[in-house]
Amino acid sequence: MTFNDIFKSKFLENITSVNLLDMGIALVLAFCIGLFIFFIYKKTYSGVMYSASFGASLIALTMITTVVILAVTSNVVLSLGMVGALSIVRFRTAIKEPLDIAFLFWSITVGIVLAAGMIVLAVGGSIVIGVILLVFVNRKCHKTPYIVVVRCDGHESEKNAKAFLDSMTEKCTVKSKSAQKGMVEMNVEIRLKDDNTDFINALSDMEGVQSAVLVSYNGDYTG
Repeated sequence: MTFNDIFKSKFLENITSVNLLDMGIALVLAFCIGLFIFFIYKKTYSGVMYSASFGASLIALTMITTVVILAVTSNVVLSLGMVGALSIVRFRTAIKEPLDIAFLFWSITVGIVLAAGMIVLAVGGSIVIGVILLVFVNRKCHKTPYIVVVRCDGHESEKNAKAFLDSMTEKCTVKSKSAQKGMVEMNVEIRLKDDNTDFINALSDMEGVQSAVLVSYNGDYTG
């Protein structure tokens, strides 16, 4: 071993292991597709509280995955070390919406595919996935289950309210009922005949009905 070998830098030798042009193209495409995923996430979000930070993390996750896979594909030894480093990472943030998991996997998959050089697959697949999500997630159906919370002043008004709901809905099932002196509260599961919810106004105007509230199961609140 010579004196020069001691100070020989392996780091400088590895600078050219990743083509700068390929890296730039991959990162730009990852950013653009990440923005597209973020746009689809905003358009299809149906939860109670929208998280802007989660949407921004989808863009970052796409780009980070691209960088990681570019490094792994350029060096076999580095790939083994990367697997070991990632195996000790623990993610403790709770996923509140089931659809959020699909967006996370979408971002990671796009980053992997882009870094592998399959640009057509990444772009084309993202467009198809985005269109499918826009069509199916935003599609409103009157078959969606709803809960009607009705407060009445007695047995007679309760019976009239239940009969009215039976006539105005496709399916009507009492889920729970609580009674106090001078007040009866029912939670009724219903299926609508169509998208019209004006019957709630008529129900609240009935004699003996103190209030009527319509709530959907899936986080979309109407009233």
